[in-house]
This record gives sequence, structure tokens and C-alpha cells, in this order.
Amino acid sequence: MTTMTAAEARGQSTVNLGDVLLEVKNLKMYFPVTAGLILQRTVGHVKAVDDISFVVRRGETLGLVGESGCGKTTTGRCILQLYKPTSGTIKFEGQSLTELGTRQMRIMRRKMQVIFQDPYSSLNPRMTAGNIIGEPLIVHGLVKTKEEYKNKVGDLLKDVGLNPYMADRFPHEFSGGQRQRIGVARALSVNPQFIVADEPVSALDVSIQAQIINLMEELQEKFSLTYLFIAHDLAVVRHISDRVGVMYLGRLMEVADRNDIYFKPLHPYTKALLSAVPIPDPVIDAQRERVFLTGEVPSPLNPPSGCVFHPRCPLVTDQCSQVIPQLREVESNHWAACINVPGYGAT
Repeated sequence: MTTMTAAEARGQSTVNLGDVLLEVKNLKMYFPVTAGLILQRTVGHVKAVDDISFVVRRGETLGLVGESGCGKTTTGRCILQLYKPTSGTIKFEGQSLTELGTRQMRIMRRKMQVIFQDPYSSLNPRMTAGNIIGEPLIVHGLVKTKEEYKNKVGDLLKDVGLNPYMADRFPHEFSGGQRQRIGVARALSVNPQFIVADEPVSALDVSIQAQIINLMEELQEKFSLTYLFIAHDLAVVRHISDRVGVMYLGRLMEVADRNDIYFKPLHPYTKALLSAVPIPDPVIDAQRERVFLTGEVPSPLNPPSGCVFHPRCPLVTDQCSQVIPQLREVESNHWAACINVPGYGAT
């Protein structure tokens, strides 16, 4: 199944879908751990992201899911160069972002924007909504007159479902959902191609979550946007995504079309995540397969040898603690990192 078919099934724009817009290869992000008050020395590294690779195609939404602390947000920030990766390559439209200087990266950021998780702390409380949305227009020189600035801000407010007269209000005068709409408008202000949505609805009520998700889908169709949608809510990710990547302790466990992930999961960790999703129908809930995980998530400061999931895996074998499984295509457009998945060792 191609991503174009999935997008068409959601009624979204499929213009140029299939072209690789973003390519991440062997990305690592290690944070040093230091000891000592004066002469600090590095005593270890937190392996937040540990050798992951994936692509995002133009016009699609790639969902990135996993438990808290698995490296989802760090991955997004490395792509945007808010963190400088320890190693690996990140290419946007074929251009390596890790090799760009400050000035070049500033120009590139017009094409890449972010929607932050917390709509309360991500907005400057001393700036009006209009100034928050309009500041990128001034920074990148996209408007020439005050009238053009005012009209552009008003249009952006309309695009996200807010009234232009709200431009003079401060963030504390808005609800959580309205604040997140301001965050979306700010991201749209520079006409980006690619947006990292870092858990944009996790801090909102369920009814408001649906409104923001629907808004993002409408904007994607209207402006031909590409999303990396980071979340831990599998139901939300299934609704908005074309493909889904599952992360655990800094590594990618599985990547596939959203329908394959939900109806034909291959990796035992993906199966465990899906079995924990509540189902309203008690009859269906009682009949589904349950996968129970034992123990806690290991520390990224000292991850397990071999497969990082093996201490909690129900399919664990002796080989799992010795071999680091690489992400392989075990079925058509379905990738998994588990030596016990059928077809993994096939050539």
C-alpha cells in the first residue's frame, strides 16, 4: 500500500506525494552526563536517540509514537537543528542540514517550523497574539508595510479559526485550544513546507483535541503541508497519519502504513502498545489479544545490550541480548527491528 492511497482515503491532497522531502539516516543524539563541581568530567552519556533512520515524503504525515522518554521529541528537535546531533545525517530537499551555518539555517527555517506541546509555556505572555504570529513575518522580511503586516496576521488568525480582532489580546485571555491555534498560526506565518508537531494536543481536552486535529488536516490540504506528528496517543496518530513509526528507548522498532500498524503489527512492543489502548465496546475488548510487559523501561544512560527491548519482550531468546536488530523491510513497506519477526532473516 502506498502513502498516496492512504492519503486519498483520508481525503487529503496528494500533490507530489511520494517525493522524499526529509531523509534521516543513522541519527544519534547523546547528552553528556558530568560529575564534579569545578572540574567537571563526562562520566557517561544519555542515549536519547540511538541510530535511527527514516524518510518523510512530501505531503504525508508520519506519526512517531512511543512511551515518554523514548526520544520522539529529541528526534524532532534534531531535525530542526535545535539540538546538534552527535552523529548522522539529516537531509531536507537533498540538502544536509547538519552542514549548514547559522545564516543558512536561518533561511532554511522558513521551510521548517514547529508546533510545541504546551500551549501555555510556548507563547510569550508579554506579547499579544498578533505580535506572536507576526514576529516571524518581520524576522524573515515577509511584509513591507504596517497595513500588509496587519492584513497578513488577520488572515492567519482566520486560517486557524480565530477572529482577527483577537490580535490585540494577550495569551492569558485565551483558552488552551485557542492558544494552540495561535501556535499553529505562528508556524504557518512563514509559509513552511514541513512542520514538526510535538504532541500538539496532549495538553488539551479530548473534545478540543479533535478540533485541533481536524484543523491540522484542513491546513495540510490547503497549504500542501508535510507533518512529523509526535504523540503517545495511538488513537490520535491513527486518525491523522499516513505512516507510523514506533520508538522505544531511542530506537525505531517498527515503521509501516497506519493500517498495517494497527491491524497487522509485527513487533512485540507495537503489539503491547496497541493492547493497552482502551476499547469502548466491552465485548470486543474482552476478545482481543493482550500483551503484558514486565519490568520498567531501562535507563537510556545504560541501555541493555543487544535489542534494547529484550528485558521486557515476551518473545525473548538468548540471541536477543547479543544482536542489535536493524530496521528491515520484512513485508512490503513494513519495516521491523526484531530477529523473531517472521521473514526478518530472509534475504
